[in-house]
Amino acid sequence: MSRDRFERALFAVLKPVVIVFLVLITAFPFLYMVMLSVRDIQELILDPGSLLPRGFTLDAYVNVLTEQGFLTFLRNSAVVSIASVACTLLISIPGAYAVARLRFFGRRQVHFLFLAVYLFPAIVLAIPLFVLFTMLGLRGSLIGLILVYIAQTVPVTVYMLRNYFESVPQSVEEAAAVDGCTRLSTIWRVVLPLSKPALMATGLYAFMIAWNEFLFALLFLVERRESWTVSLGLSQLAGSIEIPTTVLMAGSVVLTLPIVIVFFAGERLLTEGLTAGAEKG
Repeated sequence: MSRDRFERALFAVLKPVVIVFLVLITAFPFLYMVMLSVRDIQELILDPGSLLPRGFTLDAYVNVLTEQGFLTFLRNSAVVSIASVACTLLISIPGAYAVARLRFFGRRQVHFLFLAVYLFPAIVLAIPLFVLFTMLGLRGSLIGLILVYIAQTVPVTVYMLRNYFESVPQSVEEAAAVDGCTRLSTIWRVVLPLSKPALMATGLYAFMIAWNEFLFALLFLVERRESWTVSLGLSQLAGSIEIPTTVLMAGSVVLTLPIVIVFFAGERLLTEGLTAGAEKG
């Protein structure tokens, strides 16, 4: 047997094995969490090692959504995440297009300065932001948290969109200009429709950051429970010894499930957007 045939046969066997292994180690924790969330607490105490429950109950979810206030937390997280995505794209699109297409002094330096913000750990920025937001009266409000998330996500989204905009043929924009389109109408009618995968990727990135972030949410919202996000609510459950394990697992599922749904709904466009611009035609 030649080396090529041996490698093909080996990879043909290893490929499904590796895929199954990766699926198991990534999906099993979530499935186990779901199974714990639908078990009766008495059954869990009597038989904690059992993977499959004898019966299913949604009492833990009712407890989380009503008594623990997760309906309010979900609404707050949705408002913060959607507003962060909208504002981030509104700022990033013209910024990325300017870096990709316009020629100006310091263009390359500005591009790298956008990413330089990630050289600083979030905790370094937390104290000055806390003082500033207290002086502005934004501490404890969702608006202040949205501003922080926009500042966090704009540098990376500008970088992602800039790579994609550079892969859009300039001849298409030149043809639009010949037809009488202004720069703004060219972006709206030509560039953005061609950039849907990149817009989806950057939007999902901003959404996941805003939905899962904990440090700044804790710093700015801890004093106002009615403004808490889901991550803060889950932290409260995890820090209480009075909360049953089933309720904690239900809260974890409530936090995780929206991200899973959004990711799989836009998985194809997300993959295209993340790889776009890596190779130019």
